[in-house]
Amino acid sequence: MALKAPSGTSAARTVSLTWVIVLLLVVGGGAVAVSAVAFSPRSSAPPHSLQLTDDLGRSVTVPSDPARVVALSPSIMDIVYRLGLRSHVVGVDCYAAADGGLFEDYSSDQIALWNLSSSMCVQVGPEFVPEMLVNATPQLVLASTIVSVAAVEEITNQLGIPVVMLQPPTLSGVLYDDNLIGEIFGDQPAADALNAQLSSELFNATNVSGNSFDDPTVLVTYSVDANGYWTFGPGTFGESLIEIAGGTSIGANATSPYPELSSAQVLLDDPQIVIYGVGFGLNESTYAGGPDWSDLGAVQSGNVSGINSNWLTEPDPTMILDGIPALLELLHPVAV
Repeated sequence: MALKAPSGTSAARTVSLTWVIVLLLVVGGGAVAVSAVAFSPRSSAPPHSLQLTDDLGRSVTVPSDPARVVALSPSIMDIVYRLGLRSHVVGVDCYAAADGGLFEDYSSDQIALWNLSSSMCVQVGPEFVPEMLVNATPQLVLASTIVSVAAVEEITNQLGIPVVMLQPPTLSGVLYDDNLIGEIFGDQPAADALNAQLSSELFNATNVSGNSFDDPTVLVTYSVDANGYWTFGPGTFGESLIEIAGGTSIGANATSPYPELSSAQVLLDDPQIVIYGVGFGLNESTYAGGPDWSDLGAVQSGNVSGINSNWLTEPDPTMILDGIPALLELLHPVAV
């Protein structure tokens, strides 16, 4: 899914390598409270329920093995699909048709792989439309902070639909969410098998980066405009991906999670490698049109590469299984 850079340009989503689950409260822009709307949920929960704690520390009572689920995040869909639970999904997040619809949140490959259609859309932007959620008659909503926390609480209070927030701020948090979804649907063996794959990839990455002779300085940028290059700051997935892959991000000391670095700052830091996110309308020529691009040392030496934006910015299994190996190959081609 494309992140929204503060400038409004298309971008994509984003670990401190602190291997604990911490809380990161990111309120999604554009969502509005639905306190003025009162609907009666049209579906009933199965007789059995579970009590669990989501990524925002909320205690939630959820139906056990719900048949109808709305997944409001591509990262959640990635987990659900990998656990063999796609048939339970009756709705997904999208934007208004004028703003790109389903394609604003999902890539063409994701739409095809997960068999998504516009009829499944629950509009979360530029305004959240609760009627579309109600029409899907879900027994459970699995959401990220694409929608605001306030709107999530309104969904629960006004519509009576339980909402589990899945927004892991660390790579270990992805494994935690796999377990959480496995618990909800009563399929712990599938969650354990997936987490074994993820743990193996993380272990391999640590070995490769740990055995390298250096940690090259790198700019990982997910969007660009006339003022500079958007990158990942401290405490974000993008930053921790660079860290585990054995790179040193020039955005690591920024004062905000998603800073825009001016071309003057990038020239001063002179990263050895530049990696840019592609997809959602962004490609090599987009970045090549950025300020002072041709003057960057990495560009002049040919140490510039594009990478799937979803691999950098979606906190899900694909980030670990595909994103980390891709970064390792770019940062340490000899060691891989």
